[in-house]
Amino acid sequence: MNDLPTNIARRLIRATPTATLATSHIDDAWPYASLVLLACRYDASPLLLISNLAEHTKNIVANPRVSLLIDGTPGLEDRLTGARITVLANAHPSDAEDDRARFLARHPSASTYADFADFRFFHLEITRTHLVAGFGKIEWIGAPDLVLAGNHDALQSRETDIVAHMNADHADAIELYATKLLDRPAGAWRMTGCDPEGCDLALDGEVARIDFKNPVADATQARAELVALANQARA
Repeated sequence: MNDLPTNIARRLIRATPTATLATSHIDDAWPYASLVLLACRYDASPLLLISNLAEHTKNIVANPRVSLLIDGTPGLEDRLTGARITVLANAHPSDAEDDRARFLARHPSASTYADFADFRFFHLEITRTHLVAGFGKIEWIGAPDLVLAGNHDALQSRETDIVAHMNADHADAIELYATKLLDRPAGAWRMTGCDPEGCDLALDGEVARIDFKNPVADATQARAELVALANQARA
């Protein structure tokens, strides 16, 4: 994936497992910031799972406008040189099964409470995003440019099959993706998701993101990219 600002911003949303959510009650001028688990739809718009009892959810019910800080700088010696984005969005409750499936695949531990009566999934409808990709690399990006356009049904309908097949039959390739291409430690890495721009990997509490060279639209194209990545890793 190239380093266009839109690609950098979308990759941060896809690759980062947590974010800082800022909300504000409609009658209260003080913003309230909290740590949340993060997943996203195929188009890279964020997904949250939060409790009705939480202060941020009470704020969202009163005022759906939120701000989400997604930080890609951990591990850098000078974190201000790294990329981060602030997403401005409207948060809407979601009952979509695809949203639930993608979130729980990314955060399997959340399945222990996802069905509690007080928990709900939320989809964040992006209005615009502010990208800071290092000193002097600062840009506002509108939703039409950031959110991945197109119909992704052909790939999304096969995502579960792709992930299950890779984990069951090609665990060695997944580990090579992590160790050879991403310089991550060896271990029983597993694939947790596959979208048009790449795949998500996980090992215990650690996550990783492997990008496709070319965007894919269906399972056949995804297979070709996965094979190419495996060949690259083995080389």
